[in-house]
Amino acid sequence: MINLPRKAACYTALAALPTLAALLLGGCRIGPKYTVPPATAQAPPASYKESPTQFTDTDTNSNAWKVAQPGDAMLRGKWWEIYNEPELNTLEEQLNINNQNIKQFFENFMAARTLITQARAQLYPTASVGPTYSRSRSSANTSNTGTTGTSGGKETSLTELPLDVSWEPDLWGKVRNTIREQQYSAQLSAADLENERLTEQASLAEYFFELRGQDALVQIYDETIAADKKSLDYTQAQYDTGVGDRISVVEAQNTLQNAQAAAINLGVARAQYEHAIAMLIGTPASGFSIPVRPLLKTAPAIPIGVPSQLLERRPDIAASERTMASANAQIGVATAAFYPTLTLSASGGFESSTFKHLLDWPSRFWSIGPSVSETVFDAGLRRATVNQYISTYNADVAGYRQTILTAFQQVEDYLAAVRILQQQIQQQELAMKSAQEFVDLEMSRYQTGIDPYVDVVTAQTTLLTDRQTLATLHVQQMTASVQLIAALGGGWDASQLPTPAQVSKKLTKAETQITK
Repeated sequence: MINLPRKAACYTALAALPTLAALLLGGCRIGPKYTVPPATAQAPPASYKESPTQFTDTDTNSNAWKVAQPGDAMLRGKWWEIYNEPELNTLEEQLNINNQNIKQFFENFMAARTLITQARAQLYPTASVGPTYSRSRSSANTSNTGTTGTSGGKETSLTELPLDVSWEPDLWGKVRNTIREQQYSAQLSAADLENERLTEQASLAEYFFELRGQDALVQIYDETIAADKKSLDYTQAQYDTGVGDRISVVEAQNTLQNAQAAAINLGVARAQYEHAIAMLIGTPASGFSIPVRPLLKTAPAIPIGVPSQLLERRPDIAASERTMASANAQIGVATAAFYPTLTLSASGGFESSTFKHLLDWPSRFWSIGPSVSETVFDAGLRRATVNQYISTYNADVAGYRQTILTAFQQVEDYLAAVRILQQQIQQQELAMKSAQEFVDLEMSRYQTGIDPYVDVVTAQTTLLTDRQTLATLHVQQMTASVQLIAALGGGWDASQLPTPAQVSKKLTKAETQITK
């Protein structure tokens, strides 16, 4: 051992203090370093398989549904405005404010942020005070001589004003890994919030177009009923004048009655869509209504981008990736249990038998000292815990990749649906024109006595069916376009996900108020 002069030893000790403080405050962070694993075994293709640009037959058809050009900007923010429907825009704005599911996910996000503060508090010492006062009287029969006392025991008072401080330095990064875990979990909650918001917005748009489709069907049936009434009036006049027969009148009556019954049934679906919209915008269904307005539109050109952009566009993919990051941090937390724990504690204060001397200098007391603890045997508990979190992380990796595969499947599904439905709409429009001509020809043949009225009924039924089918196809294409936008991530992208620093900010007063 080298003996240093006393003054030199003091200087050496002082010089070592910054190093010791850095060790205690910073320590080291153990556990695996997190990197985002590959999304899929193969790189995403240059374009979507089901994009209309991949099919020459649709490229040459000027009436075919198209996607926006690759140079066009991706959807941002209020994606529903692409449909140019002011009424839908108003409903979506109400949804963003009053939807209770979105509010629930928002409060879950607020709760997740508070866990970061709770975790960070473990980096700092804890201090506690516990003032006490006691007055006691000893027994008169507890003298050292063993004789029975003849007078009362001694009365004493004790007043204490202690301060206890304890600190466990984060030497191995357990607390810092916990903070990271909670930050990633808060980001996960933020992504879940955006995914729920997108889901609710898409549901509202789908219900809106479904409701307008019901209004269009009502219009079709109203026109059909009006035509059927004219046919009934004609057959009745023919029968009254002795030119026609009774069976034609009955057939005309039956056709009209069936159309009227079917038209009444349309009110069921429309009412349900209207009630669903009321629920989404946070309004009681009993006091909400939407005026009838028939609407059949063709899906607008949607900017779909390239497949590689999908990973940055979907909030559910971001949530899945943050789940992996959180699980990785958990491994570090569990690994820290293999290392010793250092606890620094100190206590001090004032103690006196009389209150007036409590704060006198001789009344002070103190104690200070570190302690180190290390688990020497746990029957494999720590190793099993680490292995548990490793398996959880591996499962999250598989879930992340499955989410991405599902995202690509959904985009391809809805691209195909919108594209193929457009082709079917074009064919159905031709079929409807033929059915209308069929009705006109059969009515002429019936009026001239060539064909029986049953042939007119067949033609009218064919026309009604074709018109219904065409309206349904338009609605299916519009809802498929909404689903396509949702599958592409709506107006969201990964740059909108709050950073760890942003989710770590202290909540505002408004964010911590109890809902009235």
